[in-house]
Amino acid sequence: MNKKYKHLLQGLLFDGIGMLSFAIPFIGEFSDVLWAPLSAWLMTRMYKGKIGQAAGVLTFIEELLPGFDLIPSFTLMWIYTYILKGFKKGKAIEV
Repeated sequence: MNKKYKHLLQGLLFDGIGMLSFAIPFIGEFSDVLWAPLSAWLMTRMYKGKIGQAAGVLTFIEELLPGFDLIPSFTLMWIYTYILKGFKKGKAIEV
């Protein structure tokens, strides 16, 4: 499996973990306090450079704010990295 699809599967898994807090009312929001820094760290490891650092900060904030867990930040970052950047460079998209 190449890096692109590995990142997609990892991102879907991490987004799913982030959304689990909705499954357990009240207790789930406490889990976000633990998940927010871990998800930010994972984001910076998956996507290197300034864009990964910026995505890590946004993921951290998104996970800490109540009600924003539905935003699939890892999946959105994958779309940006592997699809939208290709449009910017004028490359054909290979999915």
